[in-house]
Amino acid sequence: MHYTIQSETLLVTVNQRGMELSSLKSKITGQEYLWQGDPQFWTGQAPILFPIIGALKDGKTSYEGKTYILPKHGFVRNSDQAKLIKQLSDTLVFRLDSTPETLEVYPFAFALEVSFRVSGNSLEISHEVYNLDRKPLYYSLGGHPAFNCPLLAGESLEEYRIEFPQVEHDSTWMITPEGLIGEKGEMILDSSNEIHLHAQIFDQDALIFKALKSREVSLTHCDRGPIVKMDFDDFDYLGIWAKPGAPFVCLEPWLGIADASDHSGQLNEKEGIRRIEPGESERKKYSIRVY
Repeated sequence: MHYTIQSETLLVTVNQRGMELSSLKSKITGQEYLWQGDPQFWTGQAPILFPIIGALKDGKTSYEGKTYILPKHGFVRNSDQAKLIKQLSDTLVFRLDSTPETLEVYPFAFALEVSFRVSGNSLEISHEVYNLDRKPLYYSLGGHPAFNCPLLAGESLEEYRIEFPQVEHDSTWMITPEGLIGEKGEMILDSSNEIHLHAQIFDQDALIFKALKSREVSLTHCDRGPIVKMDFDDFDYLGIWAKPGAPFVCLEPWLGIADASDHSGQLNEKEGIRRIEPGESERKKYSIRVY
């Protein structure tokens, strides 16, 4: 089931399945900014990544002597178990609780509440993870929204770039054929604040950044200026990805990252893993502004 909220200028639709953003449209121009999931390239639109991001080494992880098998990016995307718990004209709040099935693959009692709030030209997406267990909870969380790019008919990908507000000096990280984090890759941002997009840029999978100073990123047309801008101050990592040849670009704020190729396999030793004490919660949000 889909639910819609709106401001005076934006119309936002969320799919209850996976608590996934499914439309981000201007009420003024009718322009759709969010990728609409064409199966020719990728059926996703903006999946929530929880409780892991990316792949696990050998597809499994260990905690307190037991082994658990989790799919890439976790089990929230495509889950039909989320419930709508609040609906206003400008706000939606969904909640997903652990079940006996999730405990088989992820050994923590939890609740994940995801809220969508639209105001003007901006959408805020907030995630709150509750530890309902008697032991510390370990998790990763990420966003994966895909934006139409090129945005307008007749344009090419080469007319677009990724921009940061600060001058950056950061390499990407190689992704192994198994989907793990390998060696440090190319110095993509060498005293620069922009990445020019081109047809081959995602041939080696996502661009993954671990050490950005900026906590804001824009998808920008070289002549018209910003198309969408994301504020990800609460998130430590940023992924940028598209299926090669597909007309979209994902801007992905992450808390955590895929397993390294030399990872121990222990869940609590994953790079970037978050820890919440029993009875406590942690809230992380990012926002999207369209132009």
